[in-house]
Amino acid sequence: MNKKLLMLIFSDLFILSGFGLISPIFAVYLNTSLIGGSLVAIGLATTIFLVVKSAVQLPLSKYFIDKHDHKAVFIVIGTILIVSVPFIYMFAKNITTIYIAQAIYGLGAALDYPAWFSLFVLYMDKKHRGYEYTVYTTLIGVGTAIAAYFGAQIAALLGFKTLFLIVGIASFVGLLFLIALYQMELHKARSGFFPDHPFNKLTKKWVL
Repeated sequence: MNKKLLMLIFSDLFILSGFGLISPIFAVYLNTSLIGGSLVAIGLATTIFLVVKSAVQLPLSKYFIDKHDHKAVFIVIGTILIVSVPFIYMFAKNITTIYIAQAIYGLGAALDYPAWFSLFVLYMDKKHRGYEYTVYTTLIGVGTAIAAYFGAQIAALLGFKTLFLIVGIASFVGLLFLIALYQMELHKARSGFFPDHPFNKLTKKWVL
C-alpha cells in the first residue's frame, strides 16, 4: 500500500477516533454543562456545522482545490481548524461559544474533506481500490467504535474537560501525519522543478 495513502488513513484514524470519543455524549454535554444549553441548542449546533461545511466546500473545491497542484496544503489548514475545536469546547462556558466552534469545524471540514478524498483516490492502487478503501473504512469503524465506549467512561470518571483534551491531543497527532505528507508533496514538487538543488539533497533522507 502506498506510503502516502497510509499517512492519510492514519491521520483520519487519530482524528475521527478522537472525535468519536465525544460523538455519542456530546448532546449530554451541551444540554447539562453549558449556559443556554438545551435540546434546541443541540440541533442548532449540528445545523451550523453542516450548513457552513456544505456552503463553503462546493465553491471551494470547484474553484480552488481542484485547480491547485498542492492539495495537501488545504488538508493541513483545514485540519488545523478542526484540531482547534475540542480545545474551544474545553473552555466553553455558554452555548454561543459552541456555535462558534461548530462554524470553525464546518470551515475546517470544507477545506479538508474535498482535498483529502482527492488525494486518497490519487494514491490508491488501481487494481486494489476496493481492498484499500475497505482497509480504511474498517480501521475507522473499529477505531470509532472503541472510542465511543471509552469516551463515555472517560467523561464519567474524569469529566468533559479531560475528555476534550484527549480529543485535541489525538487530533493533533493526526495533524502531524498530514504535515509530514505535505512536506513529502512539497519535496516532490521542488525536485521536479529543481532536481539538482542542494535543498533536495539535504532533505531527501529526512522526508522520505
